[in-house]
Amino acid sequence: MHVFVTGASGWIGSAVVPELTGAGHTVTGLARSDASARALTAAGAEAVLGTLDDLDVLRDAATAADRVIHLAFKHDLAFTGDFAAAADADRRAVETMGDALAGSGRPFVLASGVVGLLPGRVATELDGLDPATDLPGGFATRQGTARLTLDLAARDVRSSVMRLSPTVYGDGDQGFVASLVGTARDKGVSGYVGDGANRWPAVHRIDAAHLFRLALEQAEAGSVLHAVGDEGVAIRAIAEVIGRHLDLPVTSIAPDDAAAHFGWLAMAVGLDSPASSTLTRERFGWQPTQPGLLDDLEKGHYFA
Repeated sequence: MHVFVTGASGWIGSAVVPELTGAGHTVTGLARSDASARALTAAGAEAVLGTLDDLDVLRDAATAADRVIHLAFKHDLAFTGDFAAAADADRRAVETMGDALAGSGRPFVLASGVVGLLPGRVATELDGLDPATDLPGGFATRQGTARLTLDLAARDVRSSVMRLSPTVYGDGDQGFVASLVGTARDKGVSGYVGDGANRWPAVHRIDAAHLFRLALEQAEAGSVLHAVGDEGVAIRAIAEVIGRHLDLPVTSIAPDDAAAHFGWLAMAVGLDSPASSTLTRERFGWQPTQPGLLDDLEKGHYFA
């Protein structure tokens, strides 16, 4: 089958592409630059140049494909403070590709997230199906985009939503964990907020890539999947491993000081958002095979 993948040269996409080609699929990936296009070609995929703002490119590529995985998100924009604009661009991209697939019965898999679904309690695939009404604008938009994707089932699209853990880790990760390591180096302490008992779900990128393929091949219309290996790793436990490897003190940061200490990471570091993948494992036979987050941290590649 011919699969169109947005974000195909990114952190998760660069694992999804070989997962797909290894299973016999052909892949066309959206590439924002010539360098990204070359990387996709080297990985055995075709490349189409464009961004999430090039709606005609997205429409044509989705129309030409048998299946679509949407991984791209304007993380660079979100991390610099304009999450609302990034979420708006994502919404327009999903609307465009959804329209292109309507009436075809073809699969469409959207990458979303588990954070904020059920703060303080373990969220399952059955939670958060209706967007929360008390979220900031950009986060509400992104949850609404997930709901829009599920609703494509009524338009004869085999749509599914893959909720990713906030930490998709592994050698080469430049996301949350790498940022925590960088903050510890900059501040001279490995910090956590309050008592550090709040929990982050986590998944290795290789395990996540495998689940994306299973969703593409097996998920029924309107399905929600959780890419969660570790249900909830205490932030303090993460800080302790970082502190040990960097030979830095491990310190509690008061909630009022979190923004000054962690910057854009502050909100995420203070959240308690454990999540289960029990239903996903039962439905798709998915079993993570890679080391858990703390074991992966102990390998040392985040500190090289």
